[in-house]
Amino acid sequence: MKRIIALVSAIAIVILGLGVSFMSSLWASDWEDMFNDLASTEASKSSILEEGDAGNKIAVLNFEGTIQDTGATVGMFGSEGYNHELTIQALKDIAEDDTYSGVLLNVNSPGGGVYESAEIHKYLMAVKESGKTIYSSMGNMAASGGYYVSAPADQIFATDQTITGSIGVIMQSINYGQLAEEHGISFDTYKSGEMKDMMSPSREATEEEQEYIQSIVDTMFQDFVDVVAEGRGMTEEEVRAIADGRIYLGEEAIENGLVDQNGHFDDALAALKEELGGNPQVVEFDGGYNSSFPFGVQIKSAISDLFGGGEVRMVQELIDNRQGVQPMYLYE
Repeated sequence: MKRIIALVSAIAIVILGLGVSFMSSLWASDWEDMFNDLASTEASKSSILEEGDAGNKIAVLNFEGTIQDTGATVGMFGSEGYNHELTIQALKDIAEDDTYSGVLLNVNSPGGGVYESAEIHKYLMAVKESGKTIYSSMGNMAASGGYYVSAPADQIFATDQTITGSIGVIMQSINYGQLAEEHGISFDTYKSGEMKDMMSPSREATEEEQEYIQSIVDTMFQDFVDVVAEGRGMTEEEVRAIADGRIYLGEEAIENGLVDQNGHFDDALAALKEELGGNPQVVEFDGGYNSSFPFGVQIKSAISDLFGGGEVRMVQELIDNRQGVQPMYLYE
């Protein structure tokens, strides 16, 4: 009986959420706009923040949350968060569009994947090579990969409260071998080479494995150092002196050369407008999907909780957000 009641309640929540969302969509836009939003999930989206000269535009690109390609998809329940594919597509579009004169990065991120950060850097450099000016505005946090993507900017803004820095690479693995042994759990591993199960959670790493993993981390760290040195006009020695992984507040980051000016987003935008001259139109690019069903995530969570999935979802989130075996430019 309890399962039947739970099922009926879940269906009622879904119907109510879809109904409210559907009516909200009708109220906010016409039918054509609504269906266009549902269909356009692959092209980069943009909207005008400030009217102005359409031949002298500023692109605002948001980096909110962990910079990682999670393969987000859109469906009837929508999606949320940073979308790597859309961000890369936006950078490509901006680089190829001569009506854009400048780009303002709006960064509020603890960093993310090594691969994703490097890919963003590649296309930011293409934007610079196309003759556009890039500014970066750091919000609450622009650490590790959040700083990596900011490094190519011509001017970087941060506030006294901004957490930045954390220049470095991290890889982690969990060793639960002793715990398994205490509970009588053993592991049988068949492998084609001595290092095939490298970073296995069921045993201690060998000295050879430790040295090899460290060499990978060192190589990726060198790339980070090179990006900062090139972007900030610093020597490798100067970068390494402040790149031990520690975080800096905005004022200290200005003193050590990682940040140029103290200011918020509006200050960075005003400074970029002044440098470009005229009356630029300001266009914001969407870095994630715009769900046509804004209550989708809450509905899914409610259904999961009704069937006892709240704890499972919490554990899954911990696993997804951990600093794991994937190399990361991440501060947490």
